[in-house]
Amino acid sequence: MSRPPAHDPAHFRKVLGSYPTGVTIVTAMDEGRPVGLAVGTFTSVSLDPPLVAFLPDRKSRSWPAIEKAGVFCANVVGDHQEHVCAVFASKLEDKFAEVEWEPSPSTGSPMIAGCVAWLDCRVEVVHEAGDHWIVIGRVTELDVANDDAGPLLFFKGGYGRFSP
Repeated sequence: MSRPPAHDPAHFRKVLGSYPTGVTIVTAMDEGRPVGLAVGTFTSVSLDPPLVAFLPDRKSRSWPAIEKAGVFCANVVGDHQEHVCAVFASKLEDKFAEVEWEPSPSTGSPMIAGCVAWLDCRVEVVHEAGDHWIVIGRVTELDVANDDAGPLLFFKGGYGRFSP
């Protein structure tokens, strides 16, 4: 049986799309203006020290502002917030126009209302990785914000819910 090569982008995306990921919105403040982007590449890195990572696309228009801020809040999106995810995955100029938020306690980055959890972080290190960046952040504060909500999942090109 013949398979497309690993460097075939469509095949790579199809195979990796078979692995479900949670959706996180990474936010920061840029000269008093909230900025953010949706990512499906958020993960825990270390318990001691508390480190997390996400991988923004190198073509992202929002990432440079977050990098400049040096801090961010990772908002774990709830299964009831697919519309919020769509806004942050878009190229809209003002992604916060109709999104309720408040400043996070440690960095002042936007905490999006209704999210499952949030993690306030300082950018620790950024690595180049092909067409993405690997951003490692040191967690300064975190909490579960909505214990009743489940996470929004991305799987095979669409959104879904988790049922235990």
